Amino acid sequence: MAYDYKLLHVTREGAALWATIDNPPVNVMTLPLYQELMGFAAEVAADDSVLAVVLQSADPDFFIAHFDVEVLLRSPIGQPIERSETLNAFHEMCQTFRNMPKATICKIAGRVGGGGSELSSSCDMRFGLLGKTVMNQMEVPIGILPGGTGTQRLPRMMGRGRALEIILGGVDLDAATAERWGWLNRAFATAAELDAYVDGLARRIASFPPLAVRNGKAAAGFAEPDPVPGMLEEAYLFQEVLRTQEAHDNMQRFMDLGGQTRAGELRVAELSGEVARGD
Repeated sequence: MAYDYKLLHVTREGAALWATIDNPPVNVMTLPLYQELMGFAAEVAADDSVLAVVLQSADPDFFIAHFDVEVLLRSPIGQPIERSETLNAFHEMCQTFRNMPKATICKIAGRVGGGGSELSSSCDMRFGLLGKTVMNQMEVPIGILPGGTGTQRLPRMMGRGRALEIILGGVDLDAATAERWGWLNRAFATAAELDAYVDGLARRIASFPPLAVRNGKAAAGFAEPDPVPGMLEEAYLFQEVLRTQEAHDNMQRFMDLGGQTRAGELRVAELSGEVARGD
C-alpha cells in the first residue's frame, strides 16, 4: 500500500499504522481532507497487513474542527429531496472506519467538533487529554443538524438524554465529562501519558494473532443494532434543513463571526450561540 497523501502523514510500525491529520489552520475537514480521509479509509481497510490504526493530529489544539461550512453553503435552497436507499459518501466513510477488520483508535489531544466528532465517534476507541480535549456538535446552533452519523452514534454511546444535551445544546464537553459519559474511553493528565498509552495499545493489538483481532472486533459488532436505517433518516432530515434559507443565513453568520478561524474555533460553542441569538 502506498499511503501517499498530502494532508495525512502516514507512518507504520509492523502491523500498527498512524495517520496524522495536518490541514492548517485548524484542521477543518475541507473537501481535500475529506477526500483523503475517504481514500485512506478504503486503502487501510483493504490492507490485511495492518491490525491497528491510530488517527491523530499535527495541531495540538485541534483534532478536526468540523466539516467545511463553506462547502455546505453551496447546497441548493428549496430544491426537493428524496429519501435514499443507500448511504451517502460521508456515512460510507464513517462505516468503513467502524467496520474495517482492524482496531481504529482516535488520539484527540485538542478540540474536535461537527463532522470530526462524527468521524471519531465512528471509530472503535477515543482517548483524550484532561484540560485540553473538548468535544462538540455545533450544528444545531448554526441552523442545521449533525448529518454524518452523530444523531445515531451518540445516543447509542451515552444514552438519549446526554446525546440530546450535546446535539441540541451545541455545548462543549470537557475531557473528564466526555470520559464519564462514554464519549472517550479514557482521559489522561499529560500529552506524554496520552501518547504512551494509545501508541502502546496500538502496538499491543498489532502484536496479536490477526484472525483473533479481526474476529474479536467482528463479534463485538453483532452486539449493536444496525445503524443504517437511522443513518438514512438522518441524511434525509439533514438535507431537509440544509436546503432552507434560514440554515444558509445562519451558516453565513457563523462564518462572518469568525467560524473557521483559529480564534473563532477555540470558542466555537460560544460563537455558535451568538449565531443563534443574533448577537
